Amino acid sequence: MSALTESASEASAEPVADAPLAEWSVLCVDDEPNVVSALRRLFRGTGYRVLTATSGAEALEVFARDSVDLIISDMRMPGMDGAQLLEEVRARWPATTRMLLTGYADVQSSMAAINRGEVYRYLTKPWNDDEILTTVNAAFERQALEREKRRLEVLTRQQAAALRELNAGLEGKVAARTAELQQASDKLKRNYLNSIKAFSHLIELRGGHFVGHARRTAELARRTARAMGLPDAEQQEVFIAGLLHDIGQIGLPDAVLTRSVPRLSDEESALYRRHPAMGEQALLALDDMQPVATLIRAHHERHDGRGFPDGLVGHAIPRGARILAIADTFDDLQNGHLGAALSVDEARTIILRGRGSQFDPEIVDVFLHTELRAAPAAGAPPVAVRSEALLPGMVLARPLTSPDGVVLLAAGHELTADLIQRVRRYEARDGVAVVLHVRASRLTQGLAA
Repeated sequence: MSALTESASEASAEPVADAPLAEWSVLCVDDEPNVVSALRRLFRGTGYRVLTATSGAEALEVFARDSVDLIISDMRMPGMDGAQLLEEVRARWPATTRMLLTGYADVQSSMAAINRGEVYRYLTKPWNDDEILTTVNAAFERQALEREKRRLEVLTRQQAAALRELNAGLEGKVAARTAELQQASDKLKRNYLNSIKAFSHLIELRGGHFVGHARRTAELARRTARAMGLPDAEQQEVFIAGLLHDIGQIGLPDAVLTRSVPRLSDEESALYRRHPAMGEQALLALDDMQPVATLIRAHHERHDGRGFPDGLVGHAIPRGARILAIADTFDDLQNGHLGAALSVDEARTIILRGRGSQFDPEIVDVFLHTELRAAPAAGAPPVAVRSEALLPGMVLARPLTSPDGVVLLAAGHELTADLIQRVRRYEARDGVAVVLHVRASRLTQGLAA
């Protein structure tokens, strides 16, 4: 090999601008010690950690015990030449950048070796210091970018996995929370309806024809609304209005409430005709109840305009109120509130006579058709059960009434554990023996559970 010039001297080496954030390691391999020393001096002041070896075998030993980021190897060396060394490094330490130092006469013979070792660059002797430093700096910048790329790829995969796990957890939490909200909503709806039923029972405290009247009217009205194909929300409004339609009568004197309507005096009749408006006023403060309040006010209006309190005619009467008017009258005819108590068939006849005058003719047709087709509830006969044998899930087949005739629980009410406890406390506190009639099918289910 040719002797090195003083271009490799320490004086010619310039420090690298923008020193690397992390220490990079450079392994210089040449069988001539003065070449190795020159390369060591070249990198002095760069901040790089410089390792040296004078043969291919010694270089592999350095790799075995140390971390090497870049190797600069001479081509011509005894034993293992530079091409063989770099090919071995590529196979065993592929992340290390490989550079080949060769003389001009060796360029052609080195090309195949360069390809086998996947050499980053080859440099010729005698070298230019700036060229070597610039090439090495560029190699480390490239390595830094590749490391950052790999770091970001790993981070991205980790974040993607964490995001998938988070999404899966969120989906589970959302599903669980949705189920909780649905349960809370269902419970709120049940409590709301139960509160309405309890409110409707207040009028039953007056006794007489009021006992059970609101519940029966509500069921008749809802059944008709369902047969007409009305939206669920409207069916619910009709049902609630049925439960509360007589709430305005709470404030009427006993003399008015204990007589049938035809026997009322003019003064008493005037008081009676006020109860629809009073019922509406009782719900004035409840925002959600205003559609129901409208039906309560209009449930005594007539199709021909001769009703009260506003004298509305035909379709000017809210549809729910037109339904409610028929259901209310149908039940009143059977319990004697409008005179002598009539049979079901007699009550149907009276309703039919009012078709087109007192009642909406189309709704009358649906109502009578629905009532004629109404069948008793399917299943085995109700079973009488004492309070100590009650189980959650049982459904009342008959209303639970107090000794005074007040409906405490309506038929169709499903018993819960809390409700059963309240029934037992009521029984113990008031000294009454409570017997409830439940559907046999639900009883069997409860016992099986």
